[in-house]
Amino acid sequence: MLTTQSIFDRYQEVRARFPQVAAHKDSCDIQSLLDITNQVDAFVFDAFGVLNVGETMIPGADKRLEQLRENGCAVRILTNAASYDRCGAIAKFKRLGLRVEDDEIITSREAALQNLNQGKWGVIAADTDPLRDLPDTVIRLQDIYADYEQVDQFLFLSTANWTVTQQDLLLSAMQHRPRLLRIGNADLAAPRDEGFSVEPGHFGHQIADLFPDYVQFFGKPFPEVYDLVEGSLPSLPSDRIVMCGDTLHTDILGAVARGWRTVLVTQDGLFAGYDTKPFSERSGIFADWRLKRI
Repeated sequence: MLTTQSIFDRYQEVRARFPQVAAHKDSCDIQSLLDITNQVDAFVFDAFGVLNVGETMIPGADKRLEQLRENGCAVRILTNAASYDRCGAIAKFKRLGLRVEDDEIITSREAALQNLNQGKWGVIAADTDPLRDLPDTVIRLQDIYADYEQVDQFLFLSTANWTVTQQDLLLSAMQHRPRLLRIGNADLAAPRDEGFSVEPGHFGHQIADLFPDYVQFFGKPFPEVYDLVEGSLPSLPSDRIVMCGDTLHTDILGAVARGWRTVLVTQDGLFAGYDTKPFSERSGIFADWRLKRI
């Protein structure tokens, strides 16, 4: 079973694969994002643990986004969730009760798909994913080993239906003939109503431990998603953008590497029930600001 400590420890183990940053020395506690609107022009939000936990919106998240817009701040949601295409992502936030415009959503799935090259792709995706935004030359990988053997490259989007047996098939295919494996969601885990779910980054790092030159991760803390955000905010200097997230090694580290400001949100995500300071001290990753909920 995944725990806050085990997830943090695994992030530390694979830290060498992440962007390198110069650490802050401490975080300043604030009570509300409204406390820093005079220093920020764009607020970028992680979803899980900040706006929602599983399929439940965190109380007040919808109102805070509206208040920030009314204050003249741009809003973006930057999520590592790659199980949905753009239409599915918009529909999910609507189900949660959040008003989100199409251009306010940026996903790690989009970053991964923009970096696909030619060839036959083996795709690991949810059974319910229609794969409308993928090329026609894809094979959905499940329990048939021959499918793993015939593809040129792998794309890992979702763990929704992924099993240990299927992971073993992927590993066997890599051992027989190493190929590029792109991970569309770099997260190890995500907070859900019933605990933590295992995400594609968990399985991706298992393969990267053995084949480090063949695995490429997309999503926070890796640069491609930040390129997409900055491309949607072309007139803003990086230090007027703030990332609000619940995870030190993805949300905070990746944003610091871009020169963004950062807010660690503590009550509902990875560090729910914990004092975050010991984790920051051990990792050397401090956000500019820290608060319980946005």
